[in-house]
Amino acid sequence: MIRMQPRVLWFLMLSYSMALVFANWFAARLITFNGFTTDGGTLLFPLTFIITDMITEVYGYKHARRAIWAGFLFNVLFLAYGHLISLFPSPDYYQSTSGFDQVISVSGRIVLASLVSYLCAEPLNIYLVAKMKIWSEGRKMALRFVLSTAVSAAIDTTIFCSLAFGGIVPMNELIMFMVTMWGLKVVIEVIGLPFSVRLAKYLKKYEQLDIYDNHTEFTLLSLDGAYSSSANHIVDSSK
Repeated sequence: MIRMQPRVLWFLMLSYSMALVFANWFAARLITFNGFTTDGGTLLFPLTFIITDMITEVYGYKHARRAIWAGFLFNVLFLAYGHLISLFPSPDYYQSTSGFDQVISVSGRIVLASLVSYLCAEPLNIYLVAKMKIWSEGRKMALRFVLSTAVSAAIDTTIFCSLAFGGIVPMNELIMFMVTMWGLKVVIEVIGLPFSVRLAKYLKKYEQLDIYDNHTEFTLLSLDGAYSSSANHIVDSSK
């Protein structure tokens, strides 16, 4: 069995969790450009898809699943701590408390919406990457990354926007908001392809790993990270 001690995986998982927390924090700020409206987290959130694409491609579905649970844990802690400190009074000379508490309140709804959409979209994304890698025999990595993100981002955006901004943003604007957010996620994924594909290929050589999930049990309710040696197809990593 491969009980891996990869050299870079820890950093990818850390980056994934931080990108997710940052995206949720800045999602409380709506931004407008060229007539389109989105939230500040949309520009960061595609990084989570890019990172889990690479983790699944190189290290396998099981380790991407671990990253998803790590991200979930830190988002729950982020939300819980934010609301905890908002319960404490501030000194009279400090005048920014109400503004901060308002941001925490808005961010709380956004983070809760994100957690629900997250548990629907992120597992779907890594499942699609792992399955398409098997079906394509490791070829067309860029296409697999884009297709998995396009489908998963559509699910994520629909659930997230409905829960986070439903009743706040008018329906016609909410629909345009969803389309804009989904489009940005896919466009950022495409823009990042030269980086993500090259880095995935480099990591395969550097780590001497190219995991295929032929015999993986695709369930989210597991933290198993062990692979048999037959799952490592590093000799075929040039495809």
